[in-house]
Amino acid sequence: MMRSPFAPLPLLLFIFILSFLLVFVQLGMLTVAFEKLGVSSELGFILLFGSLFGSSINLPLFTIRAEPPSQPPVLPFWGLLRPPQQPFTGKTIIAVNLGGCVIPVAFSLFLLLNRPVELGQSLLAIGLVSVVCFLASRPIHGLGIGMPVFVAPVTAAITAVIIDAEVSAPLAYIGGTLGVLIGADLLRLGDIRKMGTPFASIGGAGTFDGIFITGIVAVLLT
Repeated sequence: MMRSPFAPLPLLLFIFILSFLLVFVQLGMLTVAFEKLGVSSELGFILLFGSLFGSSINLPLFTIRAEPPSQPPVLPFWGLLRPPQQPFTGKTIIAVNLGGCVIPVAFSLFLLLNRPVELGQSLLAIGLVSVVCFLASRPIHGLGIGMPVFVAPVTAAITAVIIDAEVSAPLAYIGGTLGVLIGADLLRLGDIRKMGTPFASIGGAGTFDGIFITGIVAVLLT
């Protein structure tokens, strides 16, 4: 009998959150976030759902040699899918996640080029959020890098308001998304070698705590 790839409780949680998201949209909260960023609701929703569904797509980049895990991996509760455990062969495939990396980076570049945000301000926000994310993130043996969900958006929102309150929304999104990618992913590549995981995805932390959503929450907090 074939085992279902969907874990029952996370599947129910997925349905609940999706329903809540639709209500959230009806209340206009996401519209407010997109208006703060200076983009239309239509473009915002395309980016949102592209990020949500793109989180299941990983684009392999290269392979690195890695050490075997020192302890068995702890299976995460917060996941919709229960993929079969891949055997560790002494190598780790490094990939980028479409919804959690490619789309947020592209949108951040769009904001940087089309909104009155100075490059120096953006680099400062990205740098500060990167430092906090690096310090708050931890390697999880056999799985990847973990970090409390609200560390990045809260840090990005506070940083953006302090740097320039007039353009805090795009600053919060840029700092929040790129700060997570740099601080909790790129700067942690060295830890990946010691974790014994066969696959590591940059920006692939998950759907609802993904980097795109981090940016949206950061904008709502400004």
